[in-house]
Amino acid sequence: MTHPVVSKLFRSVVAGAVLLALFATATPSLIAHAQASANAKPTIVLVHGAWADGSSWEGVISRLQRDGYTVLAPPNPLRGIDEDATYLAGFLKTINGPIVLVGHSYGGMVTSAAATGNEEVKALVYVDAYVPDAGDSVLSLTSERPGSRLSPDAFAAVPFKAAAGGDADLYIKPAAFESVFASDLPRATADAMFAAQRPFANSALSEKTSGAPAWKSIPSWYLIGDADRVIPPATQLAMAQRAKANVTHVNGGHTALVSHPDQAAAVILAAAKSVTR
Repeated sequence: MTHPVVSKLFRSVVAGAVLLALFATATPSLIAHAQASANAKPTIVLVHGAWADGSSWEGVISRLQRDGYTVLAPPNPLRGIDEDATYLAGFLKTINGPIVLVGHSYGGMVTSAAATGNEEVKALVYVDAYVPDAGDSVLSLTSERPGSRLSPDAFAAVPFKAAAGGDADLYIKPAAFESVFASDLPRATADAMFAAQRPFANSALSEKTSGAPAWKSIPSWYLIGDADRVIPPATQLAMAQRAKANVTHVNGGHTALVSHPDQAAAVILAAAKSVTR
């Protein structure tokens, strides 16, 4: 006579084997359908600009996640357009499915290059960002029209430890950070961002883009900070119009992603909702 405990264990093993067999014989289309259902929304990738880091997207991230989106905010190396775009392009290749790629400030220089040739990037969003064409640089676009208050004396330079050609990391000094870069933020928030700012390579300011930018083949959205003291709003509008972007205005400064996370998230969501599998 079989012991009840042994009999129960035998039945459990058999049941488990049956389930494994059923899973192994499931059709690929059924599995693919389940995966598609689980990942119906695009992944949103947020790229910070110079003198910031991924935490600058914190308010936007919480709003996008609340709507059920997978959100990633990888570090931007801030070494130069080519190096940074190569890094981001490699990161994007690790993501399965459609992508909405978002750039703030200098991050727009990087996203415009990194998305080129990646068929999964379905929409580009620029938030107070550069939208370069071939041959443009941060300096050339910033000085294209009057209005930027970020002058050379706003920076403190720290030479690289082993910098070829005497390159240096640029930090924004306290007064300029508060009055220019983070002009629309509460003092405590601006102070915290100043303390954690990521430096920007001096050589990256004049590095020119090359090749056709991604916005020429991918739909784009743009949030303009009408009180921006880094990138003149007129320059932002001209770049957005050149890219035929869907434009939204907000009464914010260069860090509108921090001061107006609802509006920034709304623009990103509009781009995300335009993406269909």
